[in-house]
Amino acid sequence: MADREITLRRRDVVARILRDRGETLVVTGLGAATWDVASCGDHPANFYLWGGMGGAAVMGLGLALAQPERRVLVITGDGEMLMGIGALATIAVAAPANFALCVIDNERYGETGMQETHTAHGLDLAGMARAAGFRGAACVVAEAELEVQAPVLLEAPGPVFAAIKVTSDAQPLVLPPRDGTWLKHRFREALLGAAAFD
Repeated sequence: MADREITLRRRDVVARILRDRGETLVVTGLGAATWDVASCGDHPANFYLWGGMGGAAVMGLGLALAQPERRVLVITGDGEMLMGIGALATIAVAAPANFALCVIDNERYGETGMQETHTAHGLDLAGMARAAGFRGAACVVAEAELEVQAPVLLEAPGPVFAAIKVTSDAQPLVLPPRDGTWLKHRFREALLGAAAFD
């Protein structure tokens, strides 16, 4: 990536991906990924992770396996993905056709002081996903590549993966609801209907 200038901005990228989400279930990783998704408008089919760094991908995998008729999209950051990197192998082996994993890669640990992650030093997350056995894996740097990849994340047979390189510019904090029990119940009702509580 050293030879390609990073110009995409995280909020614009997430807004583009979610523009055509339809009934897609969205699981967000800790921190900025949650704020990015919330900045597009809170949605009952969003499940925000407020803790458990490294767990977004496997939580999305469990959801995809439990709900094979629904599309599941995990949106997380490079730091969170690196903490749960073994999930790539587990997801590839389980091979859910309804699963997509999108890493918003600013090459920084945003929650702990903007230290560089391994992706700033050449680590290729898309290459790792491809080697693990994902059906498709891409590294996106340009707007035209994002336009190709956005529908793949929402529609292509999975599991599919995209690492989208974005600038490390600070973005305003947009906090969704933080009550974990309420979020769980809201998401469950959005997924299963009110009858789920009978």
